[in-house]
Amino acid sequence: MSTGLMVDSQNQLQEFRDTGLPRQPAALRIIATIFSYIFHPLFVPVYISWFLVSVQPYLFASFTIPEKMIVVIRFFVLYSFFPLVTVLLLKALGFIKSIQLKTQQERIIPYIACGLYYFWMWYVLRNQLEFPKLVVVLAFAIFFASSMALMANIYMKVSMHAISMGVMVAFIFLLAFNQGIPFGIYISAALLIAGLVCTARFIVSDHTPKEVYTGL
Repeated sequence: MSTGLMVDSQNQLQEFRDTGLPRQPAALRIIATIFSYIFHPLFVPVYISWFLVSVQPYLFASFTIPEKMIVVIRFFVLYSFFPLVTVLLLKALGFIKSIQLKTQQERIIPYIACGLYYFWMWYVLRNQLEFPKLVVVLAFAIFFASSMALMANIYMKVSMHAISMGVMVAFIFLLAFNQGIPFGIYISAALLIAGLVCTARFIVSDHTPKEVYTGL
């Protein structure tokens, strides 16, 4: 991989990175972009929470439908809404140049802020005994992964998409080992989604293979 400087449309110098990967056809890049947005790291925890309360309901069997909806809403607020608002505020205040967080420097403050949100979610859940232990484990895994990503960001621009996919796949395997029901289809779906998303990042991002594999 090589890096350099280029002048953008606003006549400002920007760093660009050459990953060495071939440029793919436009149609493939559009599809890859769609996958990148659908499975953005901000949304993956919400998808997992919906899976737990709807598709795999054993963990929340004692919860009513409104209570299950509240669980998903809580995940959305802490894992999607707050981080998104934080990034938008940083952009508005000029701390970052792009909401896509294209450089390692731009990712430092969002990593720290999200780490606080994720820690708070884990801390609250672990003190609410009505929540299944595996959900508390998931919350801690998300916090731990974001903390490791902050450390890795010192050395490389590790892929956030790949990190979220790694947490998702690991958690699905954890569920499979702890639930007495067939989980083959869910494991296959998780691996397929992880493969598609990581491939999409190769196609439409400036991440190197090392950054994607490290994140995963």
